[in-house]
Amino acid sequence: MKLVTPFRMLVLLTAVAAVLLLFGAPLGYRMGWWHFRTGLQGMQPWAAYVGLAAVALAIVAIAIPKVREGWTLGLVAALAVGLATFYVPWQWQQRARSVPRIHDISTDTENPPAFVAVLPLRKDAENTAVYGGKEVADEQRKGYPDIQPLLLSVPPQVAFARALDTAESMGWTLVASNPEAGRIEATDRTLWYGFKDDIVIRIAPSGSGSRVDVRSVSRVGRSDIGINAQRIRQFMAKLKT
Repeated sequence: MKLVTPFRMLVLLTAVAAVLLLFGAPLGYRMGWWHFRTGLQGMQPWAAYVGLAAVALAIVAIAIPKVREGWTLGLVAALAVGLATFYVPWQWQQRARSVPRIHDISTDTENPPAFVAVLPLRKDAENTAVYGGKEVADEQRKGYPDIQPLLLSVPPQVAFARALDTAESMGWTLVASNPEAGRIEATDRTLWYGFKDDIVIRIAPSGSGSRVDVRSVSRVGRSDIGINAQRIRQFMAKLKT
């Protein structure tokens, strides 16, 4: 009986430690306490390991009548928390392995839309705004064959207004809007770590209508884990409607 209470506390404290590692990783980066790789490559894997440990300990505790007596809900909660803190980093890792290790996605890989107003904001960025060329284009075509320009049956000025409205509705921070050049530039932040990604939209005449190209580039990280392609898909889908 003397070991019952300490074992219960060990289960709960292990689950709490997993949560602190999982949420502390992005929080520390946002607060400037450590580099994002410390969180992604150091703390998040440990969150998964500690989460698994919490799961194992909770299962053992639930299986022992004297340990679970009066603590069933708490132990089940610890089990659920352990599973969650394991799943999040595991899912990130699986997603990273399933997409190309690139961070510059464009609907036009031969003549990507160029950044102008955003460039001063990227002066300290780890990633350049210069397009990576054929190697990046080939990787994108293999991983994201659906990322293509959008053709609209409206004049460029109408397409520009719609694109601007759509960009604002996405919650992006507008950096520049140049109707004469047909260019819109904006910045978006990822949900978990708050990474800043930059977007440029180019609207050009195409026959009697317009062609819309979009490029989304991360400021840090070799791989974007598919975020930029997802952002372009969402923008294009909204613009169509």
